[in-house]
Amino acid sequence: MELKIFDFIEETIQYLEKIDDELQHAAKELEVCFRQLLESNRDRDLKVSSRVKSSSSLREKIIRNNYYKKYKTSEEILLNLTDLVGVRVECRFIEDEEHIHKMLKKLFNKRHAGGYFYNALNENIRLELASKQPQEQKNGFEIFRIDGVYESNNRTFKFELQIKSLVNIFWGELEHKIIYKNNNYRIADGFLKELMGSIKKNLAMIDNQLLIIYNQFNSTKSLDPRMRKAQLEVLLSKIINDIYASKLQNSIGFGVDFKKSCDAIMKYILRTSNAEHLEDYNKTILKTMDRLNDISKNDVNFNSELEFERDVRFEDDFSNQFGMVILNSINNDFQWNLFFRILFEIELGNNAEDFETFIKFIRNRFYENDSFCRLESILNKEELHRIKNDMMLTIAYSFETVGSIEFVYDNKMEEINEGVASFIDLLCEKISSYEDWEKIREIGLTLLKWKVMSIFNCTVETYKVKELIQMVKDGHYKIEISKRIFKYIDKLDEMDKLKAEDAVRLFKIDL
Repeated sequence: MELKIFDFIEETIQYLEKIDDELQHAAKELEVCFRQLLESNRDRDLKVSSRVKSSSSLREKIIRNNYYKKYKTSEEILLNLTDLVGVRVECRFIEDEEHIHKMLKKLFNKRHAGGYFYNALNENIRLELASKQPQEQKNGFEIFRIDGVYESNNRTFKFELQIKSLVNIFWGELEHKIIYKNNNYRIADGFLKELMGSIKKNLAMIDNQLLIIYNQFNSTKSLDPRMRKAQLEVLLSKIINDIYASKLQNSIGFGVDFKKSCDAIMKYILRTSNAEHLEDYNKTILKTMDRLNDISKNDVNFNSELEFERDVRFEDDFSNQFGMVILNSINNDFQWNLFFRILFEIELGNNAEDFETFIKFIRNRFYENDSFCRLESILNKEELHRIKNDMMLTIAYSFETVGSIEFVYDNKMEEINEGVASFIDLLCEKISSYEDWEKIREIGLTLLKWKVMSIFNCTVETYKVKELIQMVKDGHYKIEISKRIFKYIDKLDEMDKLKAEDAVRLFKIDL
């Protein structure tokens, strides 16, 4: 049985092809409109071009941004795609970009009911000009990128307008083709980012890039054993990514960025192999490389659902709660499906056993947090066991709320454990017995859940925040309301949701 994801993607591509004539017409009309409006600026040698998003680019974006989970229909995806149509105004110099942006703000000076602005010559073409420009991209560099809408024949399409100088056009093409389009895992990604950033700052100073390369190579000569292990992990992650990126391209016709999943799989393999010494560590690496060599010769069908030889069994409440969330997503969420497809192939054994072992590994990452021992001076073993299980289940419930594969990435699990350590510090300060814990249990676990959610930039329903505030006010707890409440006191009734991070800060605690 094929994954429903791909049926949904193909339906969306078919719908894109169905409305292609409308989109091409919209692109041309936008191009002509902006060319006419900006033609008075001939001294700046402007060029206006347009394009409609290709089917291959759309496929990749649906997977990368999880649009198949966010939207229910193909039409809904396309009508909400901000760059379905793209318009680019090309100028000569970087300083011209800001000049053109200011010019557009003067030209599009009439406000539409929807908050966007239009020019009197064409009310159907509107720009969102209230946002700060230029915008900062994920790579840290800036770009003049403006959202727009085009209305025609009772249908509204979204488009993206970019303003780019010749240097930034060159940089954008360079980064797009070398970095963005290259889904193969790269060793020392941070170094490459630094190198590309240096090129962006000064294309003429080649000696600066050579200096960075020189320093990078010299730094590898004095690596200690821990650094050598890290290098091996990066190397093996690259091999895993290279093998499956190629297979993925051949199977579904486009690439997906799953480098962090490869990192997580690699760390799982090495940590469950009990390779404490460098020699044992190297043996595990070589064994895994042999396995990957065998896998590289096999065909992989990424369209099929993952199956288990028997029912999966869990040893405790945390594992059951955490594991069931993944099992319910494993054939619906592409990232989870890809993660375990790779893991099951690398790990010899049946899928059910491999899944159980992985969940046990995740459970131990949290359960073996050294911070729990600080509670031993306050609680007996049975009491500590109960509180520990309460906190573990809270982490599992948080995972269900977050729902992201990022939860099992090593850096995120470290952040969660740091949050747990801070929570334990709070308990040591606020309670002196198990009876004290029972009094603040509901409040404490709620705050812990919000803390975990904040690591993933989640939000909390405002009514839940208000309920907890009222609970603290009504009871005699050692947890108090923070002065930060005054910042939100007039806004809470108007807000449906609040950032989890802000919700935690409303209480006088240090989490």
